[in-house]
Order: sequence, then structure tokens, then C-alpha cells
Amino acid sequence: MKEPTKVSILREESIIVDYGIWGEYIVQDLLQSVFSSTYVIITDTNLNEQYVPLFVSCFNRIVKELGIESRLLTYTIPPGETSKSRSTKANVEDWMLSDERDPPCDTKSVLIALGGGVIGDMIGFVAATFKRGIRFVQVPTSLLSMVDSSIGGKTAIDTPTGKNLIGAFWQPKRIYIDLDFLNTLPTREFINGLAEVIKTAAIWDEKEFTALESESVSLMKAIKSPPSADKERLSGVRSSLKRIVLGSVRVKAEVVSADEREGGLRNLLNFGHSIGHAFEGILTPQILHGECVSIGMVYEAALARYLGVLSPSAVARLTKCLSAYELPISLEDTVVQHRSGGKQCPVDQVFSIMGVDKKNDGRKKRIVLLSAIGRTHERQATVVSDEDIRVVLSPAIEVHPLRNPPLHVTCTPPGSKSISNRALVLAALGKGRCVIHNLLHSADTEVMLQALLELQCASFSWEDDGNTLIVEGKGGILTTSSKELYLGNAGTASRFLTTVATLVNKGANEYSVLTGNQRMKARPIGPLVDALEANGAEISYIEKVGSLPLKIKASKGLAGSIIQLAATISSQYVSSILMCAPYAQKPVTLQLVGGKPISQLYIDMTISMMSAFGIHVSKSNSEENTYHIPLGTYRNPEQYDIESDASSATYPLAVAAITGISCTVPNIGSSSIQGDARFARDVLRPMGCKVEQTANSTTVTGPKVGSLQPLPEVDMEPMTDAFLTAAVLAAVAEPSSGKQLTRITGIANQRVKECNRIKAMKDELSKFGVKCEELSDGIEIHGIDYTKLQKPQAGIRCYDDHRVAMSFSVLGCIAPEPTMIQERECVSKTWPGWWDELHRTFGAKLKGIDTPSQQHHTNGVKPRAVKSIFIIGMRGSGKTTVGEWASKILQEPFVDLDARLEEESAQSIPKIIKDRGWDGFREAELATLRYAIEKEHTGFVFACGGGIVEVESARKLLKKHTESGGIVLLIKRDIGSVVEYLQLDKTRPAYVEDIEAVWRRRKPWYDECSNYEFVNDVPKDPNLRRPTAAFRNFLRTLTGERQSLSKIRAKGSSFFVSLTCPDVADVTRSIDEISMGCDAIELRVDLLLEWNSRNKRLPSCDYVAQQVQLLQDLTDLPIIFTIRTVSQGGRFPDKAIQEALKIYQLALRMCVEFLDLEIQLPNNILRTIAKSKGQTKIITSHHDPKGSLSWSNGSWVPYYNKALQYGDIIKLVGVAKTQKDNIDLAQFKAWAAGAHNSPLIAINMGTEGQLSRIQNHFFTPVSHPALPTKAAPGQISASEIRYGLTLHGIIKPQKFYLFGSPISASRSPDLHNTLFKSNGLPHTYTRLETSNAQDLRSILSEPDFGGASVTIPLKLDVMPLLDDVTREARLIGAVNTIIPVLGQKSSKTPGAHFLIGDNTDWQGMNLVLAEAHAPHHSGQAGLVIGGGGTARAAIYALHESGYSPIYVVGRSAEKITVLVDGFSEEDYGLKVITSIEEVEVRNMAKAPVVAIGTIPATQPIDPKLKAIIERIFERSAEGSAGGTDTKPSAPPILLEMAYHPRWTELRDIASKKAWTSIPGLKVLAGQGVFQFERWTGIKPSFKIATDAITKTAEDML
Repeated sequence: MKEPTKVSILREESIIVDYGIWGEYIVQDLLQSVFSSTYVIITDTNLNEQYVPLFVSCFNRIVKELGIESRLLTYTIPPGETSKSRSTKANVEDWMLSDERDPPCDTKSVLIALGGGVIGDMIGFVAATFKRGIRFVQVPTSLLSMVDSSIGGKTAIDTPTGKNLIGAFWQPKRIYIDLDFLNTLPTREFINGLAEVIKTAAIWDEKEFTALESESVSLMKAIKSPPSADKERLSGVRSSLKRIVLGSVRVKAEVVSADEREGGLRNLLNFGHSIGHAFEGILTPQILHGECVSIGMVYEAALARYLGVLSPSAVARLTKCLSAYELPISLEDTVVQHRSGGKQCPVDQVFSIMGVDKKNDGRKKRIVLLSAIGRTHERQATVVSDEDIRVVLSPAIEVHPLRNPPLHVTCTPPGSKSISNRALVLAALGKGRCVIHNLLHSADTEVMLQALLELQCASFSWEDDGNTLIVEGKGGILTTSSKELYLGNAGTASRFLTTVATLVNKGANEYSVLTGNQRMKARPIGPLVDALEANGAEISYIEKVGSLPLKIKASKGLAGSIIQLAATISSQYVSSILMCAPYAQKPVTLQLVGGKPISQLYIDMTISMMSAFGIHVSKSNSEENTYHIPLGTYRNPEQYDIESDASSATYPLAVAAITGISCTVPNIGSSSIQGDARFARDVLRPMGCKVEQTANSTTVTGPKVGSLQPLPEVDMEPMTDAFLTAAVLAAVAEPSSGKQLTRITGIANQRVKECNRIKAMKDELSKFGVKCEELSDGIEIHGIDYTKLQKPQAGIRCYDDHRVAMSFSVLGCIAPEPTMIQERECVSKTWPGWWDELHRTFGAKLKGIDTPSQQHHTNGVKPRAVKSIFIIGMRGSGKTTVGEWASKILQEPFVDLDARLEEESAQSIPKIIKDRGWDGFREAELATLRYAIEKEHTGFVFACGGGIVEVESARKLLKKHTESGGIVLLIKRDIGSVVEYLQLDKTRPAYVEDIEAVWRRRKPWYDECSNYEFVNDVPKDPNLRRPTAAFRNFLRTLTGERQSLSKIRAKGSSFFVSLTCPDVADVTRSIDEISMGCDAIELRVDLLLEWNSRNKRLPSCDYVAQQVQLLQDLTDLPIIFTIRTVSQGGRFPDKAIQEALKIYQLALRMCVEFLDLEIQLPNNILRTIAKSKGQTKIITSHHDPKGSLSWSNGSWVPYYNKALQYGDIIKLVGVAKTQKDNIDLAQFKAWAAGAHNSPLIAINMGTEGQLSRIQNHFFTPVSHPALPTKAAPGQISASEIRYGLTLHGIIKPQKFYLFGSPISASRSPDLHNTLFKSNGLPHTYTRLETSNAQDLRSILSEPDFGGASVTIPLKLDVMPLLDDVTREARLIGAVNTIIPVLGQKSSKTPGAHFLIGDNTDWQGMNLVLAEAHAPHHSGQAGLVIGGGGTARAAIYALHESGYSPIYVVGRSAEKITVLVDGFSEEDYGLKVITSIEEVEVRNMAKAPVVAIGTIPATQPIDPKLKAIIERIFERSAEGSAGGTDTKPSAPPILLEMAYHPRWTELRDIASKKAWTSIPGLKVLAGQGVFQFERWTGIKPSFKIATDAITKTAEDML
């Protein structure tokens, strides 16, 4: 081979760069230049197999040929940043010193660091310290290490405090850079290295930076091709790559040679690193070094711009270059958020990390500042104040009032956004070269440039340090992009590019896809799409109809001829078609219809600019608002100068107006083609400002502060974007006479801009105390004295709208107190340097404010979506019942649309059908639905008719509702039950065809129109008005109220039990016991067996839905929905991907709380599920049943990182072969906890791995002896884990008590000690008999006091010892449970924990009644017998269960009166019965179906009371609701609270009157279950509790 290129560093040619030097060349050079008897290659496990064997073979061959005594040893370490640690360094050193090396390595040994920056930094540090320093050689294999870390001798390891904090300068003897390594470098790693390449050019070499800009397309094409050892990957860019690498290498070598020990000059190489390293310290390892440095460069460049040492165009140029290489430029970048799992970088944490930067001068932070591309402000890092850094880093900014502003300023706004975007489109579609001056550098123009680049319609290059853009247009030749065109929130770009995309020729794809952020997806584009489709374009909406994203077919232009367009919403629709019309197949006549076009001046602007590019549009003389556009190709002018943005100019002019100073904008005057240039003349002058305007400049001098005049009426239709500026001035406008009212009209289009700007201004001005009213096309503002402006406490919300932010910054200049502006960065849309200008030009004091991210609510409670709920399904499925349930839960009105239709038509539905026919009925039904969706789209619950889906228009309306964030809920019910009901229902016309056939026809329509479904298996019952627990949980999950994950995370230990049965019905009776002590239940779908299925491994969706519904009915616990594939240790076929997707989507429709998603599934499946998850929390999982991964070598890190991108919870399951694997796992979890806040389940399978299950405190999967099999090898029960935690000292024994007297016969100790034991807890429960509450103080103060039960006579006396008493205990007037709050001190009982008193008696009563299937229809009556303390709990229990009225009877009228007076008669519906006569129908309209007896059983019942009770029981058994004699569907139930003797007199009465009776002993178990849960956080088994206190079966009779 030819001699490779050598680069000198520190006066030695020790850097060697070329292709193909690994192997023979390096061996020969090593033996000649760095000879040793022992060489040691140290690399990572990823590189070892691919590169080391070849080198070893070559080395051995050459050594043998030369007859030299030399050996080559090899050692591998785990890949990744985690290996750059003290422990790995020690492992390497111990290995080198070991006698096994025979002989051990010595001072003459040479280390060869083969790898990226981690290997080079760490092995270099080993070389620097091993035996006081040995020689080493760098062989970098990544682009990042080739151009950066391998050169300069900086070696280090990381510590928990920060990166590279322990290390040494130790120069390598050789640096071999073999560019062939780049052939196998993954694309992301390649791009990662380019950040350092761009950095080096940015600080040192403007010429190289320009080359990088121009070569981005060709380089990225090669880089993004698949990594391969085949050299063809880089064949087209070999020379460019060598030049790029050599350029960076030479710069670094020159800097290091001049400043080896980083005295000053070498600091320049840290451009982007001061801030980037801080980000990396938080975001590693999910975000790579180069990616963090890229973001850091943008922030540090913005800091230089803020300080006035770097031009805005240079910042924009740097940002564009980084974007061109797909490097992130913001923490909010979609890729950064996705890869990091939405992790945030709080400013204080960033500052903390920056505080240990090596460049710092004590507490002073040093940052490298650019002065231009290729130059730095100083030849070293510059000291920058914390205040200035905080302004640039913070998401919000505080504007302080101007105290002493300069009397006159000159301010030049950036180029016009409107003109810039039009110029880019026209030049790109034009033919030839065009030099564009003063182009706006902003987020909007950036996405436009990037999109045009992707469509390959032109090439772009920069001159004059980014101030001049060179466009080489291809004359209208465009090609579809291989990826989506992401437009952010750039409305102009979205509208212009929608038509541009119709001109495209078919390329890699047949379609172009335009998309944007969430706000963009809500902005309208429908009228433009309608006009284009009518002219032959093929465009489809991907999500919401009427908005982006769009899928646009490549069609080489419009058909032409007449195009009609509604232009009353946006003039940009008009401009979009105008600019593309010359490339239609026929000349275009554009007719603007629907009324007066909005913003006519912008249309005129477009026509004027088209003329400058050679196409002349003529306006029709005979037809209003009609334009004729000839065919042709734009001819690019040699140069085009862009005016400053007139809309942006309103802000500095307004600052002058409001503060009384003078401001000149030098390049906007009376000759401007922009409508907003009128602002000074038409708005500021009438408000009292002095305005001087020439053809090319405008100067405004404000009146005395506080003397602006309101504008009684101003039509701002020619300058709608400027109305926000006028509005903030009007807020402080005081009239010399008349009203303080400014009325702005002509701005209706501002409702559909970046936000609803009219509403935004009204809402945000109200925070200052300024009253506004919205008009149909404007706003009225009541001005106030500026000194009376209030301080917006939470700051000003900007709605991601640049104009909102800049307008309120103007008001902040005069407000008495500082004004916080949220979303500071949104100004980058049109004026990225606005805050810099406000600070430097006007002297405003600004302060950076860190605010919590508004975009991430991983665990917080999300607000209920206020969109109305529409319920659909077959007639007879229970839509009305479910609708009334939803209405009750959500407190929103319920409307049955069939009933509304009948009411409005004054006809029954059968009569409507008879008179109008089915078509007429469907038409009326559709009209009713349309009104509800369009006029009542928020705050209602609607039930639709069963056949609503028969009409396509209705289906479209329902789908549109779901696409806009609404809920369409499908109610399903067994079709057999539906048929049975419909045969009885005569209120609707009978089906003319088979009902099951109707169901089969409608089923796909129901699925298509709905986004959620609920299986209603409750029998049809007109009296059923109380929501089932299953539906309540479903709706609470659907609306985001349930928040199971937040509650589980708050617990010290949490578990879920994995059901391994083939049918949930198998565990119907044992589910309570199986799930005891667990926080969720996992449904293993892959283990289900559908016996009538042809493919027994793939259960049908209907069967899965049935299983989910059954489990929802059986338990209140959250459900984890899991499909475990064969390769992950389950039974679901790996290749059945589409089948799995359908089942996953079903689970999301059924709103399961958790969904386990295997990350080995294709990325498109992962994205689909993650995107549509709604309120379901995703558990991203990876299982390694073969044990091929190791926790110690970093091999799990890529799986962790990928899981982080899609999941709310991460689950990683390995295999333990020895106990060391559990230790390694614990270290991995400690690392993960420090790296990210996402909850992690990480365990090992197998017997050896059981320790890892004990040590996994969050959401550990467990089994139970009652299950047929364990879900995984080594799985144990929750009880066994708690026992293990006890042995490890994690769970400490506590003491629980029963307080009261007499209590010697109490069964509570049996109850609670049984529950402790069955749940694996070491606690004890004993009696403490006393009737004096003061005796309890010492017990309550014991450190191991865990809680207590309280009985008579202490239920009231204990209250003074407690810090708080629950609402229930106060209403009932008794405490039966004491709960200590660990970590808080009591203020009532010295030495004790904070003590809470509660009452669980009422819960025990309701639990027992529910277990007995007591009727629980809302509105049914209940009865309480007795007037003591237990009666209060009974009243509360029945009230909470919805019984009304509640009758009360007792022996003592006085006690009953006192009892009833303790409750609100209106709220509780209490009625006292004092005689048999009052039991008759006229006084007791509804007989009770449930009674609770609370009278003593040790003495006979008073005869009068007994007679009343007997008559009531007779009435109930006979049935007399509403005075009828209808017998009840089930016997009424008596809950007898007394349980001594076993068979009481009250139970005897009930038995004789055909009532069912339940002994009170069960209530003791029930209330104990709730006590236990309050103490331990564990929900125990009611059956086990009951068994513990019943010695014989007879006790239950």
C-alpha cells in the first residue's frame, strides 16, 4: 500500500491516517517504532471478534518471519460508558499484574487501546498510572474518537459526580486512524462523531464548515446506508471523509501542540461542551456525547448572540448544519425526547454539573464563545455570568420593567417571514441561480428549507457568514422524499408545501407526507385540500380530517383550468396555489369564493413577488376575486433582497410607544409591500405617538409614559398579525376624554393561527387585571392605568406562539412588577434574537426562570378530556344504562339521542318510521347526531341509536369526533342476551331480518367508529342505576382519574400476580386468595386456551375480550395485559406479529391499566401501540430466557435504552447462574436509578435468581400456590418475598393492638395474626385491656407501634390523642382504627408518630352485604334497627351504598332522635318509624330490601319495636315498592351485627318473614380487612379473614 498520511503533534509525526492500515501496516510500524516484548490489545466485547483475531494472526506471522521475541495479549471489557469507571480500571490492572500472564506486564509493556472514546480514555489512564506510566497506542474505531478523544493525551474515568473528573495527561506514542473502521460504524455513532467535526470547523475553519454544509446530502446518504465490512458503503465519499477527518485531526494537533496542558487555547476545543457535558451528565447513556455537544453548541452559540458577539445568521447557519446531519439542536427535539423517555434537564441540575467543569475559574464559569463561523471571541474560554447563562438555558424568561431606557435606539428586525418563505418557494421552483439577502433565520424558514431540500427541487449554500443564501433552482423538477416532512408548528410552510407536493415526481415513495407538532395537527388546511382535490390532486388525511398530517400523491402538477378556493380563513391558501399554478397542466383561473378574501395585501405580495421571478398574474376585470395565472417556469433573478419583517417591527416600535422613547427601524417604510408596515401610521399615530416615515425607514417616538390613547375603532384586517401588539398597548391606553376602550376588528383569521390568538390575548391580559371581550371578528380592550397592572402569578402562557410572547414582553417593559413569559424559545419562529435585542438595545433586565415541562405528565394526573362521550352499540346492549352510569360518575348530563329525537319530533320512533320510512328516520337520526357533535361536543354523555352506524355520514361524524380527541364508546353484550331482550322490547320496531345477521353486518362499523369498548354482562334491569365496580374502574382509567401507577410507585414494595390458567373462569372462586397482597393481576394472553379455536395457540379477539371482561368483574385490581412470545419465554408464536397487534389494540380499546409490550417487536408495532396507548401505561419488556446477556458487561444497556423510548415502566428479566448475577443486577439497577427516573422491574429467573425477586421492590411478578403453574422459573409468592425481606431486615417487626374493655373474648387477634402470617409479615397483634385512654400513651409512643383497633369504651375517648380523624370517623362519631404515619411526628402524643383515627365498621358492613349479593340498585330503601353508636355506622354504610330512604327504628325515641339529628336529613333521606301504622304504604312508599340490626341480642326485643320490625319485614317480603304488590326478585337481607348468641331473636324474625340473615361475625372480618389494608397497604383475602374468626361452620348460621 502507499504510505499513509502522517500528522505532526508535539513535534512528532505520531498520528497516521488512511484506509486499510489495521493489520500489517500497524504491526510493522509498532515493531519498528514502539517496540516491546509485550503488547496488550484492550478492546470491548463488540469489537473483539470482528477485528482482534485478524490482527493477532498478522502479528504472530510477522513476528515469526522477523524472528523477534514479542508477544501479543488480549483483554476485553464491556462496551459502553459504564465501563469507564474505577472498577473496570482496577480489573484491567489486576489482570495485567496477575501471574497468569506469565510473566506479568511490566514497565516496558505497550497497551493498544482499540475502540472508541471509552476505551481510549480509560486505557490511556491505565497506561498513565500502571507502574508509574507505560507506553500506549490509540487505535480509534469511531469517528468521534478519531477526531477528538484519541488526540491530545487526555485520559480519564468517570465518577458519580461527573465525567472525566479523575485522569491524567498521557500522550500516546502512536495514533493509528484506519478509516475503514467507519464502514462498520452504526449510523447513529457516525452522526455522533460528526458533531465534533462540525465543532472543530465552527471554531477554526470557515472554509471547511462551508464544505460540510455543501456535502451534507452525499455524506448522509452514505452514512445512512447499512453498516458493513464491505467498503462499498463509503466508496462514494472516501476522499471527503479523509479530508474531513484530517482537517479535524490537524486542528486538534495544532492546538494541542501549542497548549498541551489546557492552559487556554486548548479550551477552544470545548466549544459546546460546557453546556453539552452537563446535559450528557443527565441524559447519558440514552443520548450520546456528540448529540449532547450538538445541543450544547446551539445553546452556547445562542449565548454568544445574547452577549452581542455573534450574529443571528451565524447561529442559524450552525443550527442548519447540525440539522442537516440529523444532530439534535434542542432538548425538546423529538428524537431526544423519544430516546430519553422524556427526561428533563432542570436548569439548577445543569448548573450543578457545570460547576465542576475543569475550565472554570473558581466559581466563575468559562464558556467558548463564537464570534463568527470559523472564529472565536477570544483565544480561550470566556468568563460568563450565571445570570446570562440562565437566561439562555431557561424555558421561561422574566422581563423587568425598563427603569432608565436609552432615549433613542435603532433596531433592525430580521427578514420578513412572509417574504422569506415565498422567496424560498419561488427560487426553489425557479430555474438558475438566485442570491437571496437578509433571509429570515428562524424555525419557520428552517423547516421550509429542509423540506425543499428533501424534495430535491434546489440546492442551497451560504455565503457571507450565513447572511446570504445561494439557491440553485431546478426549474420545478421535484422528487418525493424518503421520509416524512416534519414542519413543526410552521403554518406558512405547511400551506405552501401542500400545493408544492402536488408538483412532485415519484421518487423513493409514491407519496409525500407532511406532518407537524400537536398544535399544527389542530390547525385547519381543509379548504386548500378541497380545492386541490377538486383539481385532480390525490390527498388523504392520515389522522384528523381537515388538518395535518397529509399524504399527497406525486402527480406532477395540478390539472389546471378553473380552481375555486374559499379564501376567508387564510390568504396563505391563495398564495400556495398562485405560486404553484404556473406548473399546472393547463393555465389556471383561480376563483376566490365564499366572501371577501382575508388579508388581501398578502395576496398582492405574492403576485408582486411572482412578477419579480418572471410570472405575471393578471386579475380579472369581469369577475370579482378572480386571477389568471399563465403556464411557465420561474426565471430566478440574480439577487433578491428581503425586507425586514414588518410584523416583527411592531414590537420595538411598540416598546418605544409604551416607554416614551424613540426607535428607528431603518429598512421598513412607506414603500414596503407588507401590510403590517402601516402599523406605525394607522395604530401608533392615533394612539398619540409621533411617527416619521420615509420610503425605507420608520421612526416612532412615544408619548409620556402612561398617556397612550385608546382607539375607539380600528380595522386591522390589512395587518392582522399586528393586532396582538396593538392589544397590549391598548391595555394601558388612557383617554383624555371618553371611554378607555379600544375596539379592534377585522382579525377573525387570528383564531386559527398558532393558537386562537383572540382568546389567548383575552385570557392573558386578564392576568394583568385588564378586562377584554371577544367579538366575532375582533376584541375589545378596556385600558387601565399602567401602575395598576397586576402581576400574572403563574406567568404568561404563550401557546407556542411567537407573537404572543413578543407582545407581552412589550407590556412587561412597563408593568410595575416583573412579568414571566413562558415558552421563551417560541420566538425563534420569526425572531430568534428578540430577547437579545430587548436586553442589549433597550436595556431590559431579563432573568431566566426554570419551569416544569408542560409536555410530560408521566405519572401526574392528567385533566379529564372535556370532549363529550358518545355511546354506540346494538339495541339491548345496555347503552342507556351505561350512559347513566357515566353521567353519574362524571357529573355530566346524559342524553339519549333516540329519546331526544322522539321529543323533538313529538312522535315515537315506530311512528316516525311509519310516516317517513327508514330513510326518513335515518336522516332525522343523523341530524340529531350532527347537532350533538357540532354544538354539544364537550361536557355531555350521549347514547346513540343502535343503527346509527348504518349511515356512512354518521360513521364519518363519529370518526371525526375520535380523531379530535373525543370518546366513542362501544358497548358490547353477548348477542344471545341481546336477542332475548329484543324479543321482549316493544318500544322500538322489530328487526325485519335476523338479529345476529344485523350484528355481523354492523360489527365492523361499530369497531371503525369507536375508540374504546366495554363488555356489559350485567342483566338488563330498568332499576339498575348504580354503576358496577368494573365500569367505574374502566371509566376512571379512561379519563385518567385512576392513576394506578402513581399509587403503586408510592409503595415501598409492590407486586403483581401472574395468572397462568387457560381460562379466567378457573380462578373465579380463588381470585381473592390468589391476588392477596398484590397490586395488580397479570393476564397472560399467550397461556389462554380457547377450546373451540382451530388454532389453539392464538385466541380470538372475542375470547380475549371475554377474558378481560371476566377479570374486570372479578377484581378491582389493575390488569396487566401480557402477550409473551416463544422467544421471550412464553407461548405466543414469534411470527404472529399482526395477530398480536390486533390483540394489543383490543386491550387498549378495553382500557386495561397496564400493557406489557416486548421491545423485540418491530419498531412500527412499538410506535403504533405507544402512540395509541391513551391512559394505559406501557410496560416495555425484554426477557432473556437463554441467559445470553450479562448485567455486568453493558449488554443489557441497549435493551434498557430501547425500552425507555416506548414505556412508562421498564421490565428486564435475565437468568441467574450464580449469586454474582444478582449482585451485578443490583449494580445495574443502581446505575439505572441514577440515570433515569422511569420505574424499573429487573429480576433474574431461576432458583439462583430468587434473591433478585426479593430485592426488586417495585412491581415484582409473583405466583401463588393455587395457580396451576408458575409464569417463570424461580417465581415465588408475595408472601415468600415478604418473608425474605423480613430475614434481610428490610421489613421490621411491628406491634399492633386491640384497645378496649372487655376484650378477652375478642377474635381480632386471631384475625390479624392470621393475616400477618398469610402475607409473610413478622408483625404481632395483641390485646391491651383498659377503659382509660390515658393508658395508651406509652404504647402509642413506642417506635415499633404499627397500629391499633379500638373498641368500647374508647372509640370517642381516644380522639384527643390523635393528630387527625377522617371524615368518616367524625360523621360516625367513633374511631375504631389508629394508623401511624411513619416519618411524621405527632403533635398530640409526645414521642409517637403522626396518628390518624379512622372508622372501618361501615366498610365492613358494605363488604359483607356485597358478598351476600344484597340488592344495590340506587333508590332502593334500607333499614337501620337501633339507636346506638353502631347504628351511626350502619346509616353511613347504607347511604354510601346508595340506599334511600333509610328508615330508622328503635326502642328509645329519644336516642333515635339524637341519632337522626346527627345527619343531614336531606342528604341521607332518614325517616323515623315509631308505629305500625307508619309502616303502611302511604308512609312507607318503598319497603326496605336491606336491614342492619344493631340492638343487643342478650335481652328480648321490646314488644312494640318487635311488632314494627315484623310488619316492616312482612312488607318487604311481600314487595311494595311504590305501593305495588310486586314480589322482590331476591329475598331481602338482614345483617345482624350481634353475634352472641349464635342465633339471635332478630335473625329468627327475619327467617320467619322470608328474609335472608347474615351474622355479624362476618362484619368483624370485613372491618378487619380494611384495617389491615390501612396499616400495611396490603389488601388481604376476605375468605382467610373470615375463616380465622369462625371456629366451626355452625358459627356462620
